[in-house]
Amino acid sequence: MSQETLSVGLVTPPGYPKKLSEQLSGELPKLLRYYVRDECDWLVDSRVDPLTGVTEEPEEVLEAGCQRKENEGWDYIVCLTDLPFFDGKHPILAEASTNKKVAIISLPGLGSTPMVKRIRQSILQLVNEMYYGSPEKDREKAQQRVQEKSNQQNEELKDKGSKQLFKKGSVERLSPIKRVTKGEDSTIDVQYIVKSRISGALRILTGMVRANRPWAIFPAFKKVIIFAFATGSYALVFPTLWQLSNSYGLWRMFMLMIVSSLLMVGWIVMAHNLWEKPRQNRAEYLRKLYNFATILTLLVTIGIYYVILFFMFGLAVLAFIPMGLLESQLSGPVGYDNYFYITWTATSISIIIGALGSALENEEVVLSSTYGYRQQQRYKTANESNEREKESQQTPFPTEMKSNKAKAER
Repeated sequence: MSQETLSVGLVTPPGYPKKLSEQLSGELPKLLRYYVRDECDWLVDSRVDPLTGVTEEPEEVLEAGCQRKENEGWDYIVCLTDLPFFDGKHPILAEASTNKKVAIISLPGLGSTPMVKRIRQSILQLVNEMYYGSPEKDREKAQQRVQEKSNQQNEELKDKGSKQLFKKGSVERLSPIKRVTKGEDSTIDVQYIVKSRISGALRILTGMVRANRPWAIFPAFKKVIIFAFATGSYALVFPTLWQLSNSYGLWRMFMLMIVSSLLMVGWIVMAHNLWEKPRQNRAEYLRKLYNFATILTLLVTIGIYYVILFFMFGLAVLAFIPMGLLESQLSGPVGYDNYFYITWTATSISIIIGALGSALENEEVVLSSTYGYRQQQRYKTANESNEREKESQQTPFPTEMKSNKAKAER
């Protein structure tokens, strides 16, 4: 006798969420049998839909997911999005409709710690909610099944209950997650939100920076690094830079580093028009959140850029400046700590020079790191896809065209 087959669709916007779903689609069938039901075969399919990364309203994502589920013939659908969702001022991590068999996961709400692990466990929990139901008696039934499985070895689901989005860790102790069941008048049956507004805002911001992937922007800085290192290395041969670093105190060195990094960020924001301006179709708090995420993403990227330049200048200082020559130019005791301060000063100054005198390698990469631009591109893609679909429906098939032509000849 053949087993029942249940299908789950993972729908994501283009980009990083798509890579995540492709990675998870091969792992989930086995885990779904363990955590949800093992008397059936599970099929997991991943698809890309720009609409899941366009709208800031979870209801619209829910409707789009419901339509996609019907079109594809799936039993369940989980929509992953890199957009932040809110219930009032509480960040939404995930929500599900047990009637429509549709669930949504907001990646920024999961924070910045092990992303794949959390998404995997969140998908399993939401499918479990949709399969068994969200009322307390249904959750108790699901919990009983989980406890029966607890003696089996499965590290991914060890110590995971039927009411947890994912296993509790240190982050959840500081930023606790609350499971909320909705009333009958709501299209959503269950929702996972962050209790604290402050810790929730920090979770959302760090999650948005993670979704922006600052390390992916770094290749766009190749020209800036070359320009900054070339000009900074030239300045190293002059004693003025040595004397400046010897005269600066620790507080001034930190101030120079911070000011130079902020100037670099400001230049990139202005040169590439990354600042989100007020819009009628966007809430003011979301606009501020997007801008904060952009600034933090660029600061992380500049931090990587700063560290690399620091090590490059460290090698250059050791190669260019003999200790004896340094002693002849500086007053007071001279040691290897002077090399450290010269490297630190050269790095901070060269960042300012690089910001003012060079252009980024690939502007598209930098623009794609901002939420507003990604939404615009996905909205454009979604519109183009809809237009093509309408044209294909209006255009007759070749056999139909031949038939019409034959009728005309008669």
